[in-house]
Amino acid sequence: MCPEVSSLKQQGGAGLPIALFIITVLALLVIGMAQLQQSSGESVSLQIQSQRAFFAAESGAQVAVREALEASSCAAISSPVAFSTPGLSGCRAVVSCESVTEDIGGSGGDTVYTIVSQGQCGAGPDQANRAVEVRVR
Repeated sequence: MCPEVSSLKQQGGAGLPIALFIITVLALLVIGMAQLQQSSGESVSLQIQSQRAFFAAESGAQVAVREALEASSCAAISSPVAFSTPGLSGCRAVVSCESVTEDIGGSGGDTVYTIVSQGQCGAGPDQANRAVEVRVR
């Protein structure tokens, strides 16, 4: 009834090497998925900052257009524009303006204002910059 000792010695164990191989492959899969998740999260964060920077630049340009048209001068534009609204908090827009006066004719006056607004949000590797250029007369 007892198995012979010689038959036990002939049996080889393949279970341990196979188990170690499976554990190693699963560990590599988990590490790869974690790195993919991290890079995906960083990409989404940068995309959000980029959208916020664009809206900051656009808002800065709108403020500058209003100020330039009300005062009929580029000197009236205040820069940088800091935002306190929840969506743009921590963002700013640096605005520059140039004006050219020529006999253009038609309605709207003879002065053309070129306003460049540079929106900036975030800091360090999570920083995004966007620029918007507007011409108005």
